Amino acid sequence: MPQNTTFRPVDPKVRIGHVHLKVADLERSLAFYRDVLGLELTQCFGQQAAFLSAGGYHHHIGLNTWESAGGSPPPPGTTGLYHVAILYPTRALLADALRRVLTAEINLAGASDHGVSEAIYLRDPDDNGVELYWDRPKEQWPRTPTGELAMFTHALDLEALLKAGPAI
Repeated sequence: MPQNTTFRPVDPKVRIGHVHLKVADLERSLAFYRDVLGLELTQCFGQQAAFLSAGGYHHHIGLNTWESAGGSPPPPGTTGLYHVAILYPTRALLADALRRVLTAEINLAGASDHGVSEAIYLRDPDDNGVELYWDRPKEQWPRTPTGELAMFTHALDLEALLKAGPAI
Protein backbone atom coordinates (compact mmCIF):
# COMPACT_ATOMS: atom_id res chain seq x y z
CA MET A 1 0.00 0.00 0.00
CA PRO A 2 1.53 3.35 -0.96
CA GLN A 3 2.45 5.73 1.85
CA ASN A 4 0.21 8.78 1.96
CA THR A 5 2.46 11.70 2.81
CA THR A 6 -0.50 14.10 3.00
CA PHE A 7 -2.37 12.17 5.69
CA ARG A 8 -4.79 14.36 7.59
CA PRO A 9 -7.07 12.80 10.20
CA VAL A 10 -10.82 13.16 9.86
CA ASP A 11 -12.60 15.61 12.16
CA PRO A 12 -12.87 14.06 15.67
CA LYS A 13 -16.65 14.61 15.71
CA VAL A 14 -17.13 12.08 12.88
CA ARG A 15 -18.90 8.93 14.13
CA ILE A 16 -19.88 5.57 12.66
CA GLY A 17 -23.62 6.02 12.20
CA HIS A 18 -25.05 2.56 11.60
CA VAL A 19 -24.40 -0.94 10.38
CA HIS A 20 -26.60 -2.79 7.91
CA LEU A 21 -26.59 -6.59 8.07
CA LYS A 22 -27.72 -9.14 5.53
CA VAL A 23 -29.77 -11.76 7.38
CA ALA A 24 -31.46 -15.02 6.39
CA ASP A 25 -34.67 -14.60 8.42
CA LEU A 26 -35.90 -11.14 9.39
CA GLU A 27 -38.19 -12.26 12.24
CA ARG A 28 -35.45 -14.42 13.77
CA SER A 29 -33.04 -11.46 13.69
CA LEU A 30 -35.68 -9.12 15.17
CA ALA A 31 -36.15 -11.59 18.01
CA PHE A 32 -32.45 -11.19 18.80
CA TYR A 33 -31.82 -7.47 18.27
CA ARG A 34 -35.22 -6.22 19.49
CA ASP A 35 -36.39 -8.82 21.99
CA VAL A 36 -33.05 -9.83 23.57
CA LEU A 37 -30.83 -6.76 23.19
CA GLY A 38 -33.75 -4.34 23.56
CA LEU A 39 -33.21 -2.13 20.51
CA GLU A 40 -36.33 -0.29 19.36
CA LEU A 41 -37.88 -1.12 16.00
CA THR A 42 -38.16 2.19 14.13
CA GLN A 43 -39.38 1.02 10.74
CA CYS A 44 -40.06 -2.08 8.63
CA PHE A 45 -40.13 -2.39 4.87
CA GLY A 46 -42.52 -5.31 4.51
CA GLN A 47 -40.92 -8.63 5.38
CA GLN A 48 -37.59 -7.68 3.79
CA ALA A 49 -35.99 -5.02 5.98
CA ALA A 50 -36.14 -3.55 9.46
CA PHE A 51 -34.40 -0.67 11.20
CA LEU A 52 -33.62 -0.58 14.93
CA SER A 53 -32.15 2.01 17.27
CA ALA A 54 -31.46 3.10 20.79
CA GLY A 55 -32.65 6.45 22.08
CA GLY A 56 -34.82 7.50 19.17
CA TYR A 57 -32.13 7.66 16.47
CA HIS A 58 -33.48 6.71 13.01
CA HIS A 59 -31.41 3.51 13.03
CA HIS A 60 -28.23 2.10 14.42
CA ILE A 61 -28.78 -1.35 12.90
CA GLY A 62 -30.45 -2.20 9.62
CA LEU A 63 -31.43 -5.78 8.85
CA ASN A 64 -32.37 -6.96 5.38
CA THR A 65 -33.02 -10.12 3.37
CA TRP A 66 -32.68 -8.46 -0.06
CA GLU A 67 -29.75 -10.68 -1.07
CA SER A 68 -29.75 -13.20 1.74
CA ALA A 69 -33.25 -14.64 2.46
CA GLY A 70 -32.79 -18.25 3.56
CA GLY A 71 -29.03 -17.94 3.12
CA SER A 72 -26.25 -19.31 5.26
CA PRO A 73 -23.36 -17.50 6.96
CA PRO A 74 -20.10 -17.16 5.03
CA PRO A 75 -17.75 -20.07 5.68
CA PRO A 76 -14.75 -19.64 7.98
CA GLY A 77 -11.68 -18.31 6.24
CA THR A 78 -13.56 -15.75 4.15
CA THR A 79 -13.66 -11.99 4.44
CA GLY A 80 -16.58 -10.02 5.81
CA LEU A 81 -17.86 -8.57 9.04
CA TYR A 82 -15.84 -9.58 12.11
CA HIS A 83 -18.28 -8.04 14.55
CA VAL A 84 -20.55 -5.11 15.14
CA ALA A 85 -19.87 -3.33 18.43
CA ILE A 86 -22.65 -1.83 20.53
CA LEU A 87 -21.39 0.76 23.04
CA TYR A 88 -23.21 1.05 26.38
CA PRO A 89 -22.76 4.33 28.26
CA THR A 90 -22.18 2.71 31.67
CA ARG A 91 -20.92 -0.50 33.21
CA ALA A 92 -24.32 -1.00 34.86
CA LEU A 93 -26.03 -0.95 31.46
CA LEU A 94 -23.51 -3.45 30.08
CA ALA A 95 -24.34 -5.65 33.08
CA ASP A 96 -28.02 -5.33 32.15
CA ALA A 97 -27.18 -6.40 28.57
CA LEU A 98 -25.25 -9.41 29.88
CA ARG A 99 -28.20 -10.36 32.05
CA ARG A 100 -30.55 -10.16 29.01
CA VAL A 101 -28.24 -12.39 26.97
CA LEU A 102 -27.91 -14.95 29.75
CA THR A 103 -31.68 -14.95 30.38
CA ALA A 104 -32.23 -15.67 26.67
CA GLU A 105 -29.75 -18.57 27.02
CA ILE A 106 -27.46 -17.19 24.33
CA ASN A 107 -23.94 -18.57 24.52
CA LEU A 108 -21.10 -16.13 24.98
CA ALA A 109 -18.23 -16.38 22.52
CA GLY A 110 -15.96 -14.50 24.92
CA ALA A 111 -15.66 -11.84 27.59
CA SER A 112 -12.64 -9.55 27.84
CA ASP A 113 -11.23 -6.68 29.83
CA HIS A 114 -9.20 -4.58 27.38
CA GLY A 115 -8.11 -1.95 29.89
CA VAL A 116 -9.90 0.77 27.93
CA SER A 117 -13.15 -1.19 27.91
CA GLU A 118 -14.96 -4.29 29.09
CA ALA A 119 -16.66 -6.41 26.45
CA ILE A 120 -18.79 -9.49 25.98
CA TYR A 121 -18.86 -11.27 22.64
CA LEU A 122 -21.61 -13.38 21.11
CA ARG A 123 -23.01 -14.45 17.75
CA ASP A 124 -26.34 -13.32 16.31
CA PRO A 125 -28.71 -15.83 14.66
CA ASP A 126 -26.88 -15.38 11.32
CA ASP A 127 -23.51 -16.02 12.98
CA ASN A 128 -22.45 -12.36 12.80
CA GLY A 129 -20.15 -11.37 15.62
CA VAL A 130 -21.62 -8.97 18.17
CA GLU A 131 -19.59 -7.11 20.80
CA LEU A 132 -21.42 -5.46 23.70
CA TYR A 133 -19.10 -3.13 25.60
CA TRP A 134 -18.60 0.00 27.69
CA ASP A 135 -15.59 2.29 27.66
CA ARG A 136 -13.83 3.25 30.85
CA PRO A 137 -13.29 7.00 31.28
CA LYS A 138 -10.28 8.11 29.22
CA GLU A 139 -8.30 9.06 32.33
CA GLN A 140 -8.45 5.40 33.44
CA TRP A 141 -7.07 3.95 30.18
CA PRO A 142 -3.81 2.06 30.67
CA ARG A 143 -0.75 3.86 29.33
CA THR A 144 2.95 3.15 29.02
CA PRO A 145 5.40 5.28 31.00
CA THR A 146 5.78 7.44 27.85
CA GLY A 147 2.01 7.98 27.61
CA GLU A 148 1.17 5.62 24.74
CA LEU A 149 -2.04 3.62 24.92
CA ALA A 150 -1.42 0.13 26.38
CA MET A 151 -4.53 -1.93 25.67
CA PHE A 152 -4.53 -5.61 26.65
CA THR A 153 -6.88 -8.57 26.67
CA HIS A 154 -7.59 -10.25 30.01
CA ALA A 155 -10.48 -12.45 31.04
CA LEU A 156 -13.49 -10.42 32.17
CA ASP A 157 -14.97 -11.27 35.58
CA LEU A 158 -18.62 -11.80 34.61
CA GLU A 159 -19.79 -12.21 38.21
CA ALA A 160 -18.30 -8.84 39.15
CA LEU A 161 -19.88 -7.29 36.05
CA LEU A 162 -23.31 -8.68 36.94
CA LYS A 163 -23.02 -7.13 40.40
CA ALA A 164 -22.52 -3.72 38.72
CA GLY A 165 -26.01 -3.67 37.28
CA PRO A 166 -29.50 -3.76 38.79
CA ALA A 167 -31.09 -7.17 39.19
CA ILE A 168 -34.13 -7.62 37.01
